[in-house]
Amino acid sequence: MATPDDEERTLSEWSRTLAQALQVLDLEVDHPRIVELAERSARDVSPHAGAISAFMVGYAAGTVTTDGREETSAAVEKAANTVMTVLQRSEETQEEKGWTGSAQ
Repeated sequence: MATPDDEERTLSEWSRTLAQALQVLDLEVDHPRIVELAERSARDVSPHAGAISAFMVGYAAGTVTTDGREETSAAVEKAANTVMTVLQRSEETQEEKGWTGSAQ
């Protein structure tokens, strides 16, 4: 049975492999944050929304001009926070609607 340490080790190795292939060697990935975002998007929106959300966070962060790891991490965190805010608002909107429009 895989442990959380095994999972983190696997994700770290995968990230290093991708970083080398994509030539973004100074990138450090906050695995737990990205996984949380992807899982919540998949649960709250649709099974594939997690992949789309993770991609969009990376793309949005990549469009920000940064200088160094701290600014890059801040750009990723800002994009991730935005997605989580959208998910929260969507959840609140659904709660406000109740059964309206659900054909129930």
